[in-house]
Amino acid sequence: MNSHAETPVTGNEWWRTAVIYQIYPRSFADASGDGVGDLRGITGRLDQLEALGVDAIWLSPFYTSPQRDAGYDVADFTDVDPLFGTLADFDEMVTEAHARGLRVIVDIVPNHTSDQHEWFQQAIAAAPGSPERDKYIFRPGRGPSGAEPPNNWVSVFGGPAWTRLVDTDGTPGEWYLHLFDTSQPDLNWANDGVLAGFDDVLRFWLDRGVDGFRVDVAHGLIKAEGLPDFVVDESAGSMGSEAQTPPFWAQEGVHDVWRRWRRVLESYEGERILAAEAWVYPLSKMAKWVRSDEMHQAFNFAYLETPWEAAAMREIIDLSISEFAAVGAPSTWVLSNHDVVRHATRLSLSADNPQGHGLGPRSIGLPNPVQGLRRARAATLLMLALPGSSYIYQGEELGLPEAIDVPDEAREDPTFFRTNGERYGRDGCRVPLPWNADAPAYGFSTTGAAWLPQPEAWRDLARDAQVGVPDSTLEMYTTALALRREFGTAMATLEWLDDAPDGCIGFRVGEVTVLANIDGEPVSLPAGEVLGTSSPITDTLPADTTVWVRT
Repeated sequence: MNSHAETPVTGNEWWRTAVIYQIYPRSFADASGDGVGDLRGITGRLDQLEALGVDAIWLSPFYTSPQRDAGYDVADFTDVDPLFGTLADFDEMVTEAHARGLRVIVDIVPNHTSDQHEWFQQAIAAAPGSPERDKYIFRPGRGPSGAEPPNNWVSVFGGPAWTRLVDTDGTPGEWYLHLFDTSQPDLNWANDGVLAGFDDVLRFWLDRGVDGFRVDVAHGLIKAEGLPDFVVDESAGSMGSEAQTPPFWAQEGVHDVWRRWRRVLESYEGERILAAEAWVYPLSKMAKWVRSDEMHQAFNFAYLETPWEAAAMREIIDLSISEFAAVGAPSTWVLSNHDVVRHATRLSLSADNPQGHGLGPRSIGLPNPVQGLRRARAATLLMLALPGSSYIYQGEELGLPEAIDVPDEAREDPTFFRTNGERYGRDGCRVPLPWNADAPAYGFSTTGAAWLPQPEAWRDLARDAQVGVPDSTLEMYTTALALRREFGTAMATLEWLDDAPDGCIGFRVGEVTVLANIDGEPVSLPAGEVLGTSSPITDTLPADTTVWVRT
């Protein structure tokens, strides 16, 4: 019946089985009416997240920032940007979330700061070779007059990864490294002041009651000795590929930082966690980020990027569980986030779309929306049955597709501008949520303002248009999360069904049998009580459909 069983590491820590809901604050809910989501908006919608059935929320950055990269350019890691509210608003949100049994995880961005951060302002005011400059990566240029960058590295957002200073007397000065936007200088993690400074940042938020940190670019921070030249594989996504390990990603020294951070978290009561955004391949290497003395979780981007094909899905599920279990960690499962094309669109693309490139009206391989949503629902129901922890990105529970037709003049992602529009970037997955079909801005704000335009088609996908509606995407998510908790699938042993029909994958998790018809002909349903399906079914299971059956 089954070739072998995959067993997650046992343990009752909440994070091993949690469903964590990602909130992108500027696009979640706007209480002030200025068109940008805020902390009070989040607090006002916590009841809906409790009703959905998630265990925790994770907030993308809300810190003081010039907002050159939607808050990932942090000017002060220990304060709230007025755009999002105040520290008092944050404290109220945490209190209200905890009162509903929701844990709170916040983003932390250690690879770089904003160029408006106090440290960088001190650095550019100081002389070359000074202690102030040592907190960042400054180098003299190449060539007779230093007019060429120190190496050939390019930014994740396109263009060179170096910018040259102009000294106070007007003459050209040193270059500084920024793997992202020019306004995001990379920190030097060999500097003791940087290490100690971030210890203080972690403690600041832990003291305010946060339950953990999602760590941005957790495969970054440490650069190879000598900063050697490197030619990026253009066919890979912006974070590299299995075939390449750039000298600025996945360097061994980064693990010392995470061990240090783990010690800080373990000095606090309760189960506080670190979750790694680590674009590292293969999975056996990514698992190094979640060894028992480092992070607790790492996003499973290999799973997210797996094509909607039966053999590929089974292989990545098998590999994920085994590789993470080998280091004592649960596997995580994720299909969408604020950096990738939403999976209700991505799963129907007919052309390659590397991570970070985004979609727009001139893109090739645009999706079939009906097929995309059907596949997304099937993929989600499959994902939520798997042992381990799952992440949900805001709006996917509504079946939101990527917003493709964002006008050029409305776009804000620096990728769009640094590539002269050749890459659309990530605005399409960041459009504000629709809450109420007949309200201004579909309930996102009271005034009708929204920092990115919302597609008219989203009216029918608004939350209030789906609550209590049989077969709606919202009800499918709510039911699946309740069943997941009731039957304990996240803690169960996965047993593969080797007699699954061609084009399907099937497995048991405890009392539940899951069959996903990914790319096959219609097949008979498993015997037993149907608990839930991703699409309406009769007596057979059609392609692009997943079913849960109690056996």
